[in-house]
Amino acid sequence: MNDALRHAGKVALSLLGVVAVWQLVSLLKLVNPALFPSPVDVWHAAGDLLESGVFFDDLAVSVGRAAIGFVLGASLGVVVGLLTSRTRLFHLMLNPLFTILRPIPAIALVPVAIVWFGIGEGSKYFVIAYTVFLAVWLNTHHGMEHVATLYIRAARSLGASRLREFAMVVVPASAPHIFAGLRLGAALAFLSLVAAELTGASAGIGYRLQEARQFILMDRMFVGLIELGILGALVDTAFVLLSRRLIHWEQS
Repeated sequence: MNDALRHAGKVALSLLGVVAVWQLVSLLKLVNPALFPSPVDVWHAAGDLLESGVFFDDLAVSVGRAAIGFVLGASLGVVVGLLTSRTRLFHLMLNPLFTILRPIPAIALVPVAIVWFGIGEGSKYFVIAYTVFLAVWLNTHHGMEHVATLYIRAARSLGASRLREFAMVVVPASAPHIFAGLRLGAALAFLSLVAAELTGASAGIGYRLQEARQFILMDRMFVGLIELGILGALVDTAFVLLSRRLIHWEQS
């Protein structure tokens, strides 16, 4: 508990230091305030959004989209990663395709998603799930493909069946890689959320960022960026804590 409190204190001091420097730069007018608002301006903009009810409405919509896209992409990524790492046929069929798809950014798929799924929620889920899927697939595939041969031989020498070998050896050995993929996928879900909300959204953090850009409301744009950053940090922390609890053998 003391270590956690010390860590939280260091994080708080670091953030306060950044805000202090930010405020000092604004007070000294080292940059154009119309392009780089002060922390006070951003605070007031956040207050206006909270008072109007827009803040929490956008938050709920965006978190819902990111969560659904993450679940779809992560589930498919784990299953396909299992198939490509343990089955030669799927490895030969799918690995070259995914190698080509990986460099394609989510923003480039927005026009395709609109044509395929329209401007409804389906196109947004697709863009997020696509990004999450590739990250989770790669980590799952790598983790399961590189399980130490010594572990496999030891299990087989003890007479373990294929199913027991997979459940008791392959999965635990590759679990850290899978969790790393899930953690990365969760971060990418929020990263691709803004691109997803370009597909005809009428609410959400990404939509509000685009609206603020059109009217050059930099204070509201900063509110959206900070909101995305805090959300991503909270989700990442949750995955770290969950990983420590579920994959306790990695810590030993």
